[in-house]
Amino acid sequence: MRNIVIGFLGTQLDMGKRRSWRPSVQLCAHPGFPVDRLELIHDARHYNLACTVQAAIGHVSPVTEVRLVQIDMADPWDFQEVYGRLYDFAAGYGFDEDRERYHIHLTTGTHVAQICWFLLSESRHVPARLVQTGPPRSEAQPSGTLDVIDLDLARYNALQRRFEAAARAHSALLLEGVETASPAMLALAERLDLVATASDAPILLTGEPGTGKSALAARIHELKLIRRRVKGRLVQVNCATLAGPGALAALFGQRRSATGIQGSERPGFLREADGGVLFLDQIDALGPAEQAALLQVIETGRYCPIGSEAEVTARFHLIASCTGEPGALAQEGRLRPDLYARLSQWVFRLPPLRERREDIAALTAALLSASERGLGRRTGFNADALARYQRFAKDPATSWPGNLRDLDASVHRLAVLAERGRITVPMVEAEIALLQAQWQAAGADGDRALLTAIVQDPDSIDEFDRAQLAAVIRACRACPSLSAAGRRLFAASRSEKSSRNDADRLRKYLARFDLDWGMICA
Repeated sequence: MRNIVIGFLGTQLDMGKRRSWRPSVQLCAHPGFPVDRLELIHDARHYNLACTVQAAIGHVSPVTEVRLVQIDMADPWDFQEVYGRLYDFAAGYGFDEDRERYHIHLTTGTHVAQICWFLLSESRHVPARLVQTGPPRSEAQPSGTLDVIDLDLARYNALQRRFEAAARAHSALLLEGVETASPAMLALAERLDLVATASDAPILLTGEPGTGKSALAARIHELKLIRRRVKGRLVQVNCATLAGPGALAALFGQRRSATGIQGSERPGFLREADGGVLFLDQIDALGPAEQAALLQVIETGRYCPIGSEAEVTARFHLIASCTGEPGALAQEGRLRPDLYARLSQWVFRLPPLRERREDIAALTAALLSASERGLGRRTGFNADALARYQRFAKDPATSWPGNLRDLDASVHRLAVLAERGRITVPMVEAEIALLQAQWQAAGADGDRALLTAIVQDPDSIDEFDRAQLAAVIRACRACPSLSAAGRRLFAASRSEKSSRNDADRLRKYLARFDLDWGMICA
């Protein structure tokens, strides 16, 4: 198979003024790399030099055919022009890979040309390997050095293994070292690794309470530190604790000024997060004014602290979480639609524990290890006790309403109570009974207490209807109006109705129990 090389004329090096080594000439003089044809690219201004180099190659390698290819460029440092000229050259060349093996000589040409050659070769517009030559390092190498670079990364097994190991390490970091078997968690970690590495756009974490949103935000910050996307620290803010006139000052800071504003000067959470990551937990708990001001900072990176007329800058990566489905929160008026639109570019839902039961064994082991470190002693399950606990934990009837918080508390209790370092079957049975009692009390008593304050005789309502009515009352109290509550409660079925009067549907439902909006939201 014939060896074909394509390369630029070296307008400086091929003159041979600085040294006797001329790359285009010596390329054809390597005994282990015969060149059957050299496509020598030049412009009209350097035609005479191209002819001189062609003649010199004829002396050192008479078997090499040298074709002079004229390509004129107004600016050889203009990327768009160089790439376009070379792309057109490749499109019209007529490569014959069955009979010829192609190479690109990278040593000559501008840096822009070298980059364009790389891109065209990597994309297979030019089906060639790259050749890099260099001047002789000793008298034993009169023609200099020559290296062939193959861009087929499948041949670089060690490099590929290194990339895969780094990806596994980052996924393990995001999963807190737990060997997950959950497809949802594996997909989340893989996608989140890409987003945290390449993008500084806000990230919105959703999921039920206890699914680990705060812990995941901390691990995202750690990953961004590793990838050098941020340099600052992580600032965590529970927005549910920000209420009243002090909320804006807590977020944006406060200055002493001539306006007579009361209170001490404070930097604000945004200033503290400058250069790092700001995690706003339960962002929907912020008031409309705070949400509007936050949106401006996200979009401009600038804001005015309370009591100041001078703008300051704050560059941080925002991670937020919300207490429910963000689209529904926007419909209910608890999350500004424009802020939701800004946060919705990257949304990651953390599945509840009941949707990842295949991970419970690994999570139990990880939580037990954490308890051991805190207690300063080794603890373990007896085999029969572990089997009993896992059967209960993985049972579809076990709801885990508190998700990871429930599991963490349960495992820690068992570790603390294992006086001799072993968790036994009686201990597991007692723990299961405790969990079931706690969940039953939280569910039943909460509904009963809610209904007792509104309905004269809750026991006159069927158990099924009691649970449903309690859920409706909670939704109504979380919404600003009857219409908003109706949109939330009937979001799934409203598309199937010819008439979408959600407020009327909700009003009729409440009337079944002699209730109205004013009675439950007074």
